[in-house]
Amino acid sequence: MDHHFYMGEALAEARQAFDLGEVPIGAVLVMGDEIIARAGNRRQTRVDPTAHAEIMALREAARVRGDWRLKGATLYVTLEPCPMCAGALVQARVSRLVYGAPDPRAGAVDSVINLVENPRFDHQVEVIPGIREEECREILKRFFKMRRDG
Repeated sequence: MDHHFYMGEALAEARQAFDLGEVPIGAVLVMGDEIIARAGNRRQTRVDPTAHAEIMALREAARVRGDWRLKGATLYVTLEPCPMCAGALVQARVSRLVYGAPDPRAGAVDSVINLVENPRFDHQVEVIPGIREEECREILKRFFKMRRDG
């Protein structure tokens, strides 16, 4: 798998979220070598606290496949998932997570807690961190600087 390419696709989703005034996080879900779902954050747009990029991509992938079990899938996301999204990855049986930037405040994969590799759960997710990390971090920095500077 070309992790840099797929993370580039997730970054494109993050840029679209940025343009909508959403926190710029993007995700794509890949099966084999095909992107079957893509999404960016839409919490503001949809007035939905669960409309994180990862959740939106998981929902779309399950709809496309006609199955909530996404075994064999790889999720690419620009920011380390939060507890809700990390739990959803486990519940959806996603095989691999590739993320860009760590989230030291709310990351539930490596930073604060690790929900996806917990041996107490009946499914664990393989993790590959730090792909295009600087680009993923930079779009978030730009967004929050713009918000502060108003």
